[in-house]
Amino acid sequence: MERIVILTGAGVSAESGLGTFRDTDGLWTRYDLEEVATPEGFARNPGLVHEFYNARRANTLAATPNAAHQALARLERDWPGEVVLVTQNVDDLHERAGSVALIHMHGVLTGALCAACGHRWPAPRAMDMTDLCPSCDRAATRPDIVWFGEMPYQMDRIYDAVARADLFVSIGTSGEVYPAAGLVEEARMAGAETVEINLEPTRRPGLFDEVIAGHASRAVPSWVERIIAGKGG
Repeated sequence: MERIVILTGAGVSAESGLGTFRDTDGLWTRYDLEEVATPEGFARNPGLVHEFYNARRANTLAATPNAAHQALARLERDWPGEVVLVTQNVDDLHERAGSVALIHMHGVLTGALCAACGHRWPAPRAMDMTDLCPSCDRAATRPDIVWFGEMPYQMDRIYDAVARADLFVSIGTSGEVYPAAGLVEEARMAGAETVEINLEPTRRPGLFDEVIAGHASRAVPSWVERIIAGKGG
């Protein structure tokens, strides 16, 4: 086994205090997703969208990586083969834990994107609908986030990594939102071993060769220790 591809979802960052849109309380419950997480919502009310993402950015900046983030960074550092980390999360906790070979398929809160010309640059702590693009000077600044109805980033690169993987690991994700949900099927077709680490097993039985149930901050470090020790997936 040489190549490992890991997909992480909100369950990895939940223990750092960052909620998900499936939570029954928290930031997401105070907003209508159609209004703050779609291109149509941004067109109707960009000020509201920036308010929502400014709050999410502030929460992210106040959070710290947990043991799961740190364990995955250790795996990348100590594994003799290739480790590619694909995340659905828009926080930067993987980077702050030390991960380098990282693909943000849904964008990142620390990035800004011009809706007019496509230019990208580091986002300030707070963004506003009047912010001008540093490239084209138009007031078309949006968070560099993939919204519902938009195509995730770098899918060709992700599919290529999955096709070459010997081991595919899904951590802290519901496995219900495509195209991320289809990556395990791609991995199985390519002959990879598959492992799921989640608080509760996915509702799609039979897709994973091994299922590890538990909180990411405990289950992931234990699994990484086992992998590095050479005791299998």
